[in-house]
Amino acid sequence: METLAASDNWKMVSEIELVYRTAIKPSQRPQVSSSATAFEILLSGWNPDKIEFIEQFKVLLLSRSNRVLGQYELSTGGTTGTVVDVRLIFAAALKANASGIIMAHNHPSGTLAASQADRDITKKVKEAGRILEIPLLDHVILTVEGYYSFADQGML
Repeated sequence: METLAASDNWKMVSEIELVYRTAIKPSQRPQVSSSATAFEILLSGWNPDKIEFIEQFKVLLLSRSNRVLGQYELSTGGTTGTVVDVRLIFAAALKANASGIIMAHNHPSGTLAASQADRDITKKVKEAGRILEIPLLDHVILTVEGYYSFADQGML
């Protein structure tokens, strides 16, 4: 049995490299100017076969000028909820060098009312974003017929 002292493997450290590659010019990326444009962008990227079936949680990663760097699908759940891991939201935001984020999830039931769980995760992500200087600009709840914006309702 090889001991730690006898092995040189303990000296090896994993190397981490942060790289951002894109094939799309900044001027060609969609720009979010309101909750309505965020809803349009989100809805266009949502699978129409799932929006009324299962709950999904996604994050728009935005540049300093609110251009969309990417849309990150954080989780897919069941008919009444999905898991939101705050660390994964900001891992994606940091990797994309995002300057802001917009969270979004659908309600398969078709209701646009924010639940207490929706309010709680919004508060938690907003605080984490404040600390990391990656502000949460909005949290959008969407259905095929419309959306609810936390920002528009003064809940941010």
